[in-house]
Amino acid sequence: QVQLVESGGGLVQAGGSLRLSCAASGSFFSINAMGWYRQAPGKQRELVATVTGGGSTNYAWSVKGRFTISRDNAKNTVYLQMNSLKPEDTAVYYCYCHAAQGVYWGQGTQVTVSS
Repeated sequence: QVQLVESGGGLVQAGGSLRLSCAASGSFFSINAMGWYRQAPGKQRELVATVTGGGSTNYAWSVKGRFTISRDNAKNTVYLQMNSLKPEDTAVYYCYCHAAQGVYWGQGTQVTVSS
């Protein structure tokens, strides 16, 4: 079983920055990809960014150049640095990890960007 604990959400004005963190703990053999999805009210959950164990990254086109995903493999932690935030970035952000035994999700953290 893998537990994911997220932190770092909150309220910020447009143009501001936030940094999300997600730490994985529990019993697992290895973690492959880690990353973030988000879900805005009335919309489907969408991919934000992912990073593999080797450091390869992938971003949604809407966040490219503004968000940066990184990972500390020794701490089993993934980060999402979000800069130049826009009101349309407002959503609940969910961390996930793809471990050897399956895919796990965090509880979600609210990010609200005011105009």
